Amino acid sequence: MLTDLGTPAGPVPRAADRAQTARRVLKSARTPESAWMPADRVPPWLAEQARRGEYRVTPVPFAMLRGWDFEESGGNLRHESGRFFSVEGLHVLADALPAPGWRQPIIVQPEVGLLGIVAREIDGVLHFLMQAKMEPGNVNAFQLSPTVQATRSNFTGVHRGRGIPFLDLFLERGRSRVLVDVLQSEQADWFLAKRNRNMIVEIDEDVDTGEEFCWLTLGQLLRLLRRDNVVNMDSRSVLACLPTAGGDPEQDTDPAAAAVLRSFHDPAAPSVNGMTDIHSWLTGIRALRELDQRRVPLREVAEDGWRFSGTEIGHDSGRRFRVIGADVAASNREVGSWTQPMIQPQVPGLMALIVKRIRGTLHALVQARVDVGHLNVAELAPTVHCRPADHVGPGSEPFPPYLMDVLTAPRQRLRYDAVQSEEGGRFYHAANRYAVVEVPDDFPEQPPADYAWLTFAQLTELMAHGNYLNVELRTLVVCAYALH
Repeated sequence: MLTDLGTPAGPVPRAADRAQTARRVLKSARTPESAWMPADRVPPWLAEQARRGEYRVTPVPFAMLRGWDFEESGGNLRHESGRFFSVEGLHVLADALPAPGWRQPIIVQPEVGLLGIVAREIDGVLHFLMQAKMEPGNVNAFQLSPTVQATRSNFTGVHRGRGIPFLDLFLERGRSRVLVDVLQSEQADWFLAKRNRNMIVEIDEDVDTGEEFCWLTLGQLLRLLRRDNVVNMDSRSVLACLPTAGGDPEQDTDPAAAAVLRSFHDPAAPSVNGMTDIHSWLTGIRALRELDQRRVPLREVAEDGWRFSGTEIGHDSGRRFRVIGADVAASNREVGSWTQPMIQPQVPGLMALIVKRIRGTLHALVQARVDVGHLNVAELAPTVHCRPADHVGPGSEPFPPYLMDVLTAPRQRLRYDAVQSEEGGRFYHAANRYAVVEVPDDFPEQPPADYAWLTFAQLTELMAHGNYLNVELRTLVVCAYALH
């Protein structure tokens, strides 16, 4: 890879000025190519990284997991070190569930991981240092990962593996300038109160990136997000946290593009709801909805239809997910081989965002969703957040609001449509369809009580704080940014 990146064009603004950072983010987003790595070369480059090493993921019985075992008391699945994560039982009482509540397996990982991207201004444009990284759960092995993607157990050396490149730029004050630093949630269906530190730091110095890293503009990353399974979930989460409000975009004569840009970059653009109303609406839901989470022994989930065998923990209905064991070999990882439990969904999900131009500004219809693993009862989620197959057939759940609007949307209304993998470190072949559907002017503007219209500037400002947008909505925000 090229490492002579030239001299930045003038002093770099301090990270504390979000509006100034937003202007530079906008410029990078409107730069669709770079001399350092053309976007079309990225998929072949990822494939070449896969060919250069040994990568194997094999589902195995639980008895073949090295260092993992079911506890005699309660049956929780833990690592002998007491670190990494555990698979336990969760008993949830919620007002949307029958009185006895619901029990299921859940991943408990109290430690906060680090998802960090290094940025540098090259030829006057912000570039982001992305890593070709293999994750055991990825459907295609290698995807574009953040510069650093590590749990606390990884970077404190519990796994006794190789060091993590560029970690010092995030952990040592003074080595870089912070552009983004916020704790964000992960999938609340499968994690209990899991959060990662999402960071973007900027450097001026030249660094030797090696063959496993490349510099890309935000515009290139937005192009790559239109492809299936290229940009991994952690990268999408971090990039979504970039500030956009106050970016003063160039005027665009195309009304559709102008509506998108105004929605992302003009905090004073006409909006259905003000920020005070949005905060009050979400706070009210968090205060009034019931979500009682109780960790219970893993064996107790059998009382709600979960069945244990030597190879999986799955539900009698064949729906939801199963827990399996995996044997992994990966020559480019800090540790060359290991075993671990993983969660495998039974059917793919649909994450869809309905958008509409209201008063000349593109608005997104989001829901305040209560999930079993949420830290703070509810987070903002896509308009449709479900597994459609769970709503078909005997014993199925009712169709959620707006699902049919998405499933029957004509092709010309699909502004974005791609399959994206979820977190590949804990989930095996978890991939969901992500879609953005623009509805016509006569689409009803008055939503149900748990839904609200927000501009994208409002959504990106909420992401300056943790636990407002769930990880699926964060993916759709960064994907929608490519619509202009």
